Amino acid sequence: MCMTQCPRCESSLKGEDERILSVYDHEPICMTCKSEEEKLPDYEEISRHMIGLGMIDTEMAYSMDPKGYFYHHFNAYRC
Repeated sequence: MCMTQCPRCESSLKGEDERILSVYDHEPICMTCKSEEEKLPDYEEISRHMIGLGMIDTEMAYSMDPKGYFYHHFNAYRC
């Protein structure tokens, strides 16, 4: 999850740079690309679907997902 380059725009990512997982392909992307992703017409639908899957997966596996894989689709993080 700590890529050094955004796979979308290919900008360099340092350890202190925020990144977030894409709800489309689960790759870590820069915050600029996340802003662009949020403008896509199907973003709201895809996000809702991701939330539903994440809640099912984490409840079945862990009962909670504090700052885990699902969490980082909606909360930025640093490496």
